[in-house]
Amino acid sequence: MTVHLPTIKQLQYLVSLRQHGHFGKAAEACFVTQSTLSAGLRELETLLNVTLVERTRRVVRFTALGEKIAEKAVRVLRETEELAEMARAEGQPLHGELRMGVIPTIAPFLLPAMLPRLRREWPSLKLYLREETSQAACEALHRGQLDCVLLALPYNCGDIESAALFDDPLFVAFPRGEAPAGSQVDVAAIDESRMLLLEDGHCLKDHALSACNRPDLRAHAAMMGTSLHTLVQMVDNGLGLTFIPSMAIEAGILEGTQVDAKPLSSDHGYRRIALIWRRSSPRETEFQLLAGTLRRIMLELHPKLAAGAQPEPIRTLEPSL
Repeated sequence: MTVHLPTIKQLQYLVSLRQHGHFGKAAEACFVTQSTLSAGLRELETLLNVTLVERTRRVVRFTALGEKIAEKAVRVLRETEELAEMARAEGQPLHGELRMGVIPTIAPFLLPAMLPRLRREWPSLKLYLREETSQAACEALHRGQLDCVLLALPYNCGDIESAALFDDPLFVAFPRGEAPAGSQVDVAAIDESRMLLLEDGHCLKDHALSACNRPDLRAHAAMMGTSLHTLVQMVDNGLGLTFIPSMAIEAGILEGTQVDAKPLSSDHGYRRIALIWRRSSPRETEFQLLAGTLRRIMLELHPKLAAGAQPEPIRTLEPSL
């Protein structure tokens, strides 16, 4: 008896439709016409003799079985990609395409200086970057949409391997003149009623709250911001205080402001920057090689930070008139 199996292309169509919830957008993501994608899905349903998707004029709704098969298809496609990666990894390392996720509290501060050096060292590497919150990046990694992620640990990202790059100390930023005396800020000196935090989904917020070991800071946070740059502007306008990682200060996030920043005094007053990847990935050797390169580049860019030294308290200059 001949058994006809679904094709990789059909599974790609199904996963894309599940991801986008729209035939047109799914087709565009697969670089085919909408009619081609729709026909491919109907062929898949005919092959399996089941209904996977309920089609109406306004809504694309997956059946219960369709949901299960789509989830299974994600794993099948990921295994297929890893099969191809396994063969390619036997050749030249860090050659060809690599899809890396980077969280927003790292990307704008590290990548501009790091990427040119990385291109010089590995000119054959085609690095595709995707900026995502920690949760979204981890989900994309396990769906096979990303190969690795530049993440701040600790963070529960599932079944992963990681290579630590460096520790990034946390600072507390105050409006000019409001910082407490001393070279560091004690946790007890933080006024929870004036605390400004990042929105949910950003792991920096959890790192800062964990370093403080004060859950009341989350409950009493005065305002949530969408980015570190937004929080800095709020502090500069006297609306409160916030946490800023050292790498952002090194990159100049406080320039042109009247914000004072001092290191947080805590046994865990830092986040660990790491490169992570799926435990099942056949490219571990490549990722370890990439992590070593990133670690060395970081040492060149910021010797004190990469070496784990505690930076001196930072006070910004008055903006020039």
